[in-house]
Amino acid sequence: MADVALHSAFYYEKGGITHREDKIESERLTFVRTGKNWEIVNIERSVPERNLLRRAAETEPALRMSKWGEVLPAPRPSQPLLSRKVQRSSGGAREVRYRREEAAAYADRWWKDGNPEFEVFEVDCTNYVSQCLFAGGAPINYTGKRETGWWYKGYNGAQEWWSFSWAVSDSLERYLSGHRSIGLRAEAMERPDQLSLGDIIQYDWDGNGHYQHSTIVTAFDAEGMPLVNARTVSSRHRYWDYRDSYAWTDRTAYRFFHINDYL
Repeated sequence: MADVALHSAFYYEKGGITHREDKIESERLTFVRTGKNWEIVNIERSVPERNLLRRAAETEPALRMSKWGEVLPAPRPSQPLLSRKVQRSSGGAREVRYRREEAAAYADRWWKDGNPEFEVFEVDCTNYVSQCLFAGGAPINYTGKRETGWWYKGYNGAQEWWSFSWAVSDSLERYLSGHRSIGLRAEAMERPDQLSLGDIIQYDWDGNGHYQHSTIVTAFDAEGMPLVNARTVSSRHRYWDYRDSYAWTDRTAYRFFHINDYL
């Protein structure tokens, strides 16, 4: 048995402009030996974009699951990354400008391998998007409760320190849909062409109201349609609708979030 990563670069021309889309997909190959030779008898494609972080995996590190459904070992201890300098309360703080170009630049820097200063999840899309938002200046809303706020601290011993909204697509969707007077805020838009650099698109593959995937807008094609970056299935400048994904169905619903210019 062997796990392989397939990195494809797809070039296409649209409106006189040549675009490049990168994607890294995983396959598991099963071999059997026949005489002196080995033959591939099965190819299994991972579709981690359809997976939600399990609540058990969020609360019990020993139960973290791989993209193939295998139990992963407990993470190594690390020091919390959140300092008091980046904590913000809900009152009395000045607004900051969302730096869209910096969010997109971070997304292009870490789409493939992931920033080693953060935990890398097997379902990593929302953790990656949250990092991009943070790189663009979105202020941490630290509450100390995993069910509230939007924050990340890392591991302290075997204890996970981050909010569900930081790492779980469905939780981030609820957080961005909420109303608050300061901090990370967004407006739900009706169409993808209303989005700007550094905005967020989320995906509900089954159309049942539960969002399983998150991406960030990092470029636009010649017709002004967004191109997005993502992790889990690491992608760079991918067309926003994901119809080329094994996760996509004809019931797929989208949420288009325009991040406020001032947070």
